[in-house]
Amino acid sequence: MDTDLHQIIRSDQPLTDDHCQYFLYQLLRGLKYVHSANVLHRDLKPSNLLLNANCDLKIGDFGLARTTSETDFMTEYVVTRWYRAPELLLSCSEYTAAIDIWSVGCILGEIMTREPLFPGKDYVHQLRLITELIGSPDDASLGFLRSDNARRYVRQLPQCRKQQFSARFPNMSAGAVDLLEKMLVFDPDRRITVDEALSHPYLASLHDINDEPVCARPFIFDFEQLSCSEDHIKELIWRESVKFNPDPIH
Repeated sequence: MDTDLHQIIRSDQPLTDDHCQYFLYQLLRGLKYVHSANVLHRDLKPSNLLLNANCDLKIGDFGLARTTSETDFMTEYVVTRWYRAPELLLSCSEYTAAIDIWSVGCILGEIMTREPLFPGKDYVHQLRLITELIGSPDDASLGFLRSDNARRYVRQLPQCRKQQFSARFPNMSAGAVDLLEKMLVFDPDRRITVDEALSHPYLASLHDINDEPVCARPFIFDFEQLSCSEDHIKELIWRESVKFNPDPIH
């Protein structure tokens, strides 16, 4: 691939609504496959979306990806802060594929505005920027938070009214604005899914369910969780060192 979306956004290259549609469709199409494999990417951001001269897009950097069935990986230390969903900012120990959809929404807005939507300096600032755009959540939107402390923290934040997205993003088409609003929802249970996003009218000219493959079987990361004895680890280290220094050691 020739470049990445971060470089394109920061360049002087004009980006039209057609570009936005095509980038977004390819991202969601790829994400559909990833999620169908029971995998969360967990680090979607423009620099991880690779592009060539034909505007073909590929999702890269699966270094933080994990399956949704794993219970020991659920940590908030995932996703670059600017693209991090509210549930991660609030230290939810369990989350869903909705975290990736939030990141996609941040990317969609960034494509059209040519700047990050929520360039927070820290967790507190990040949450403030989010609520200043989408409004403060009501009690019904906090049901996903199991921690009483987290709910209390959100309730004590300055109350903000939701901005009118069409006014905040005047250069975006009505369809793009509507889809963005459905992605940037505080409650992950109410956030649009990847399948619903692909079926949104904004992507109607590109959407083809017969050309949006899913994974045949769930992916498993068991190979990363091998239980090794101390002697086995020493043996593995020895074998690896021999590869780099095959000469006999006396």
